[in-house]
Amino acid sequence: MSELDDLQSDAEQAARSMQAKVACAADEDGAARVALGFLAKNDWLGWALPEAYGGHAVGGRVAAEKVSVEALCAVRRGLARGCGMVDLMFVEQGLGSYALALGGAKDLAQELMGEYAAGTRIAAFAVTEKDAGSDLAGVSTQAVRTDRGYCLTGAKTFITNAGIAHDYTLLARVAGEPGDRSGLAMFRVPASARGLEVKRFEVMASHPIGEVILNDVQVDQRDLIGEEGQGLDLALGVLARFRTSVAAAAVGFGERALEESLAHLKSRKQFGRSLSSFQGLRFDLAEMDTRLAAAALLVSHAAACVDAEEDSKAEVARAKLFATETASWVCDKAVQHHGGLGVRRGTVVELLFREVRALRIYEGTSEIQKLIIAKHLLNQDTSS
Repeated sequence: MSELDDLQSDAEQAARSMQAKVACAADEDGAARVALGFLAKNDWLGWALPEAYGGHAVGGRVAAEKVSVEALCAVRRGLARGCGMVDLMFVEQGLGSYALALGGAKDLAQELMGEYAAGTRIAAFAVTEKDAGSDLAGVSTQAVRTDRGYCLTGAKTFITNAGIAHDYTLLARVAGEPGDRSGLAMFRVPASARGLEVKRFEVMASHPIGEVILNDVQVDQRDLIGEEGQGLDLALGVLARFRTSVAAAAVGFGERALEESLAHLKSRKQFGRSLSSFQGLRFDLAEMDTRLAAAALLVSHAAACVDAEEDSKAEVARAKLFATETASWVCDKAVQHHGGLGVRRGTVVELLFREVRALRIYEGTSEIQKLIIAKHLLNQDTSS
């Protein structure tokens, strides 16, 4: 086995060991904190952070200021096979903090990254708005210069870790109107800032998530990440590094669903024989396995291309499109194989079915990935 294979296997074992404890938490916030505490205690969070800021590296594959996508994917694939909440809390620490490394905010990054790695601070990535999801140039949250720094007004939605995060890396407009790509900036906004309000809501899978509302929130000049006008590039830079890992997590969810189907079909009997003896169900298993194997290869190739600093927009789009769509199909098949048990809340395949669905939407919908691939095929600009 390679170093990455070992990393994936260790991550899976670690997450599986926490599955019961996470499930027994009083609520989703408690589950998130249990998962994060475990990740911190066992030094997993470093794989979501750059080596230059206390993170881990695999064999010098990437520059010290960057996160290794190959390692990130190996960890997420393993964690997702074991426990979805553990995977979620792992990646959010990276998503919410990586703009600090990309933006060259060294003093702020050095101050905060150690706490993110230790799990004593929780990060969140806050870019999505009601009218700005797939098109981040449409962000309308305003950041107005003040003597002290900036005053922020607006609202973000579908923000994972809303309500438990200590910091939000947030995309806001410093100039121009929604649609102007050059008028955006990234900020670190402390959750304790006066005027910041969180409204929680529920989604299919149990996640801490909600809206972040900014009512004349004051931040210091040092909380500007990078420079004015660099915000969209920083946000897209974060997504470019982490998007492939969504595909990796999808593969992990799908592999766990296939494992559950195999166990159930071998043990369950109908009409006097094992379900696994029925040809139609065997065909399902063969197709589930083949699609997942293909998805894993696409993920591996895309991750290697990103780490090699190649122009890999199309490779990443293919991986995310195919892996997330495949995993959703596989999890649906697993529910069907379990019959009534498959829709009983709390069973593994029911939970997987709910957890995997959002992966076809966040960090670029399947439709956005198709547009990127089509632009590549037509030799058009893929920067949007």
